[in-house]
Amino acid sequence: MWRSIILALSTSALALGVSAQVKKQFSVEKIQECDRVILKLSAKTGNCFIRPSQNEDILNVYSNQDAEEYGHSFSNEVVGKTCSVKLSLEQDNVPGVGHRISYRVFGAEERPSEKFWKVYLAESTPYVLDLDYGLGNANIDLSGLSIEKLKINTGSADVNISYNDEVGNKITMDTFSVKVDMGSLNARNLNLAKSKVVLAEVGFGNMFLDFSNKPTIANIVIGSVGAGNLVIQLPSEDVPVLVTINESWLCSINLSRNLKKIGPNKFANAAYSKDSPKALVFDLDVSMGKIVFRENSH
Repeated sequence: MWRSIILALSTSALALGVSAQVKKQFSVEKIQECDRVILKLSAKTGNCFIRPSQNEDILNVYSNQDAEEYGHSFSNEVVGKTCSVKLSLEQDNVPGVGHRISYRVFGAEERPSEKFWKVYLAESTPYVLDLDYGLGNANIDLSGLSIEKLKINTGSADVNISYNDEVGNKITMDTFSVKVDMGSLNARNLNLAKSKVVLAEVGFGNMFLDFSNKPTIANIVIGSVGAGNLVIQLPSEDVPVLVTINESWLCSINLSRNLKKIGPNKFANAAYSKDSPKALVFDLDVSMGKIVFRENSH
């Protein structure tokens, strides 16, 4: 049986500084039957922030924009005990994709937007997150949330993902999937994601994956690089690491000094063996781009 979640539009405002106003734009209340959330969020333009909240609402969205300044589409359904929420946000009167490409390729001046979305998620609710960013910037703090699966796609946006204060994912994540077209993506403290599998795809942009801290579970990282750059920060030398790279003559590979060749296209550090617990395993493909492995400096 399909049921609806209440979408509340609020005009209540909170003062920010002297003149700017932050307004609650959307709120999705948690209902008793809902114990899992699938959230598909698309922000085509503007600046987007995601943060944990102690509020029990499964979604709260604030902005410094008035309702007539942006476009949106919304839908929600409940099947069994799973709530499915879809929200698409688009800031009006912003430069298009052509301007962004000009900025990326030719270094044209880009004026940063002051408009933003602030998205708050409940710490106590398990989520499947599907996030899509077109232009602009996104800062995603997943500290203390319960994420079952994460999928992030960025066109020309710049995305930062982090876990702060050693507060990681409350549950084991099945898949941490990130894709970059012409933008950039930085993911830090990935050990705190507790993800079994990390999927990374780079087109023409740049991606940085931080594995500098010891993993809490065994990780396999499956990645592909087209014409962009993938930089991987490795953990300390006592963490077992195995790397397989399928490369072409047009690509560039920079391996850290502690990775030694053990077979065709295979490299490992001294701590790795076939029965290594909590090993960090990379399976990568690269065509015209560049892959860099950085050593842990500590």
